[in-house]
Amino acid sequence: MSNTVEIKVPDIGDFKEVEVIEVLVAPGDTIQAEQSLITVESDKASMEIPSSQAGVVKAVKVKVGDKVSMGSVVLDLEPSGAAAPAAAPKAAAAEAPKMPAPPPAAKAAPPAAAPVASSYSGSADLECDMLVLGAGPGGYSAAFRAADLGMKTVLVERYSTLGGVCLNVGCIPSKALLHVAAVMEEAKALADHGITFGEPKIDLDKLRSFKDSVVGKLTGGLGGMAKMRKVTVVTGVGEFADPHHLTVKAADGKTQTIRFKNAIIAAGSQAVRLPFLPDDERIVDSTGALLLRSIPKKMLIVGGGIIGLEMGTVYSTLGARLDVVEMLDGLMQGADRDLVKVWQKMNAPRFDNIMLKTKTVAAEARKDGIYVTFEGEGAPKEPQRYDLVLQAVGRSPNGKKIGADKAGIAVTDRGFIDVDKQMRTNVPHIYAIGDIVGQPMLAHKAVHEGHVAAEAASGEKSFFDARVIPAVAYTDPEVAWVGLTEDDAKKQGIKIEKGVFPWAASGRAIANGRDEGFTKLLFDAETHRILGGGIVGTHAGDLISELALAVEMGADVVDIAKTIHPHPTLGESVGMAAEVAEGVCTDLPPTRKK
Repeated sequence: MSNTVEIKVPDIGDFKEVEVIEVLVAPGDTIQAEQSLITVESDKASMEIPSSQAGVVKAVKVKVGDKVSMGSVVLDLEPSGAAAPAAAPKAAAAEAPKMPAPPPAAKAAPPAAAPVASSYSGSADLECDMLVLGAGPGGYSAAFRAADLGMKTVLVERYSTLGGVCLNVGCIPSKALLHVAAVMEEAKALADHGITFGEPKIDLDKLRSFKDSVVGKLTGGLGGMAKMRKVTVVTGVGEFADPHHLTVKAADGKTQTIRFKNAIIAAGSQAVRLPFLPDDERIVDSTGALLLRSIPKKMLIVGGGIIGLEMGTVYSTLGARLDVVEMLDGLMQGADRDLVKVWQKMNAPRFDNIMLKTKTVAAEARKDGIYVTFEGEGAPKEPQRYDLVLQAVGRSPNGKKIGADKAGIAVTDRGFIDVDKQMRTNVPHIYAIGDIVGQPMLAHKAVHEGHVAAEAASGEKSFFDARVIPAVAYTDPEVAWVGLTEDDAKKQGIKIEKGVFPWAASGRAIANGRDEGFTKLLFDAETHRILGGGIVGTHAGDLISELALAVEMGADVVDIAKTIHPHPTLGESVGMAAEVAEGVCTDLPPTRKK
């Protein structure tokens, strides 16, 4: 087959040994240059791998479940026409080390082809300057900002309360339960300090009520703010009818149509479901896990990312024994391994089995449990029985569920919507934000994008140009990181200098009885400006903001080291880590002179 060429996975940055979750072409297909070939996914991140050339597919070399990295052969192609320009290598970032590499994009595919828009000829029940589809953190923030800028705003949400997935069935209820779990663990640990409590008695009904009350307080507050801003809230599932109309179907089947001048799509994402798992109430996604129907004796977490490990923390503290299965070679991908190592050592007692480089291949629902079969390096020989199985293998954007084609909005095969720096889609008066525009799928990213979209729609020169977006695992201990990681630096050929301050030398951490963590800062070896950092330990998620601000402001090692931090606090570990990098830290033994 001398007339064929191999199409390989290009440089995909922070991703390696990632799972193929979808094959988008087949032998005999005629494809264009930059057309998506496969979709790969790891933790919360997914991307589409494009073809570098046009031609006819002769053979597909990968299948769903395979793991690929840069250089892996995707297919054999009989070329036709010119090859697409090669993507700029990630290592080019080394030429400008002052700026850490941005978070990996959710999709490597080119802009999707724009469909021909429909034309709605019916009447409208409501008219507005700005319509926002989806009331998660990004959506309600966009709606409120638009209203503050003087636009007549309508906010469409499928839930009966504002807040979307995050507030109703995601971030907020999970953090309420994680707080309870942390207090339970802390009370148990006090026995080593001379304070002993009896065994906790768990009332699941009261625990669920506490979680629901937290959600209700926040969602109720959002409802009040919508009224104060005169934002009209419409409850139901929205779909575009054309570029200026959206039809909303309520739970009772009634519909109404809204005419808008501008729109912001904030329709989010949904949990990925493995197709071979049976439909059984003992197999849940994160939403189902938050219902807390019961406390299983034995629980399986499918996917070793943040969402699954957070929910595993809750269930383990309540009494469940855990197994986790992960396709890749480590848990909590994205964070440096030294951070994860501290977490894993602390959490080892929770797990009976951590199955790495292993995949779930089958499951059978029986009366006494869910029997799961595995393949890979860490796979047990026989199927394992579980009382509860949590699917936590990522999230899929809802771009194909909102009638975007009728509005003429281009949507990728995977369901993402391409936008520019002002969050504008290919339809100039329609914007998109949040999970639906790509990784990272984080609420705090969506909020800032929502502000940009509303301001741009009002005519302001507003752009989304964040240097870094922090990430946090709200486990115990928490793991947080921002900007460049050590793994990034190695891949990109960036020379760094590092400052690590162990919490074993922190007075506050020792007094708290939690000195297992550390704070790490990474600086450019030439300019000495901070490029990123990571923290593992209690309240790491609260501490990471200082690192994010330092990167955004272009702070150097002296700026951070000379900033007076209050003592004794966990926060002063940031200043001391900078002192370590500078070689002036007096809270650690003197460094050996070279």
